[in-house]
Amino acid sequence: MPGILETAFDERLNEVMAYLAFLDELEAAILQGAPRFGETGAAISPQQTHILRAGVFVQLYNLVEATMTRCLEALAAASTNGAWVPGDLTPAFRKEWVKVVVAANKDLNAENRLRHAVTLTELLVTSQPLQAFKIEKGGGGNWNDTAIEEILDRLGLRLVLAPQVRSAAKRPVRDQLGPLALVVKLRNDLAHGSISFKECGENETVGGLRQISQNTAMYLRSVVRAVERSIERHEFLTPERRPVPA
Repeated sequence: MPGILETAFDERLNEVMAYLAFLDELEAAILQGAPRFGETGAAISPQQTHILRAGVFVQLYNLVEATMTRCLEALAAASTNGAWVPGDLTPAFRKEWVKVVVAANKDLNAENRLRHAVTLTELLVTSQPLQAFKIEKGGGGNWNDTAIEEILDRLGLRLVLAPQVRSAAKRPVRDQLGPLALVVKLRNDLAHGSISFKECGENETVGGLRQISQNTAMYLRSVVRAVERSIERHEFLTPERRPVPA
């Protein structure tokens, strides 16, 4: 049975697949002549078709961002679900917790730095159970496969990919970019206004978009399953503190 993370992933992926199915129908209609809104309505122009195809990249990045946000939230929540204390965490995971407590990624004055340091000291000395925290993910808007693997490695979670998944995720699609890197680039180009939706979609085919989508989804599913497996095995805890399976 799929876990909670994989179920949520499938729900978001189904939106992408539904959109691609719509584009399939549109492409089939174009072969019969310019499709129209009703028998006498306005025809759907090539420009509109290009814009619709470009939308796949926005939807795919929405899938990537949602998947990584949920995975990191689930990992952080798992570490605070029991009566775990900081010393129970693996060094890699404890480092991430410390970053949050001392606000390591924020620009603080001397007084606030001291305040956060005192808070950290009190938590360590009193061995209080871990409270809910949020993993500092960084890289928003830039979740390609390299960035995903870097943060998982930072958390002490090694991602092992099946050969076919690795090949699909790493093989260049265009401009020496794999599918996830291409999705990130085009999504960012659209968001920053570097290209128009028409320019983004005019050279795309539905078949090509479907292949990019499938390869992206195959990789993300491997990530989701690795995270769920890590949580199930309590790999965020040092080996001696992991619960013994019943």
